[in-house]
Amino acid sequence: MSCKAILAACALATALAGSSGVEAKGGPRAQAGVASWYGPGFHGRRTANGERFDTHALTAAHRFLPFGSRVRVTNNSNGRSVVVRINDRGPYVGGRVIDLSNAAARAIGVSGVAKVRIARL
Repeated sequence: MSCKAILAACALATALAGSSGVEAKGGPRAQAGVASWYGPGFHGRRTANGERFDTHALTAAHRFLPFGSRVRVTNNSNGRSVVVRINDRGPYVGGRVIDLSNAAARAIGVSGVAKVRIARL
């Protein structure tokens, strides 16, 4: 089995389990967990949906939400929120639910990692 097939199977299993909230179709539309950000080292590289990553755009990576989905991400510690578009896959670090672009992270006051709520719009 190829690496891509294994990653796809893992993403599908995560989506079907629905253990952390947001589901691709129907079911709960909210999720809580830890957000992180990614940026300088990835700026200009291709995202999973084929577009070039722009650290200054309001975008994010999520394990299974469809590309183009819009989600509101709210920082639990200060109540600030931002709407981002899903254009990449990840995060691949355990315990994290979303990777934000640098612009999105700055908009809600995340400088490293933060506990957030995610609501699919």
